[in-house]
Amino acid sequence: MPRNDYIDCMSMDTSLSALSAHASVHQVAANNIANVNTDGFQASRANLESGPGDQGVRVASLTRDTSAGSVFEGRETSNVDLGNEMVSLMTSENAYGANAAVVRANDEMTGYLLNMMV
Repeated sequence: MPRNDYIDCMSMDTSLSALSAHASVHQVAANNIANVNTDGFQASRANLESGPGDQGVRVASLTRDTSAGSVFEGRETSNVDLGNEMVSLMTSENAYGANAAVVRANDEMTGYLLNMMV
């Protein structure tokens, strides 16, 4: 495979892994928000790391926040911090959009090249 093709495949793989990872972050934050009023619910967090060979990003682990929620009328509420969850949603949404744009641009370039060859 010529060097340029290898680089294009790497950038596409990097963007696709980032799409998957940020979709997971988004799902975890959405689950936390959905359970904000569930007594005793403990928020989770998707922790990201570099992919193999420091290319891309992937979910390293899912961790649960074991801190106690507030006590209200004798029962423990969830420990979900809506402010943090909204920041997480916005960050993952922006990262997802940026990587989707890279995938879209790569797809368009491939289409243009194929049209030139036909």
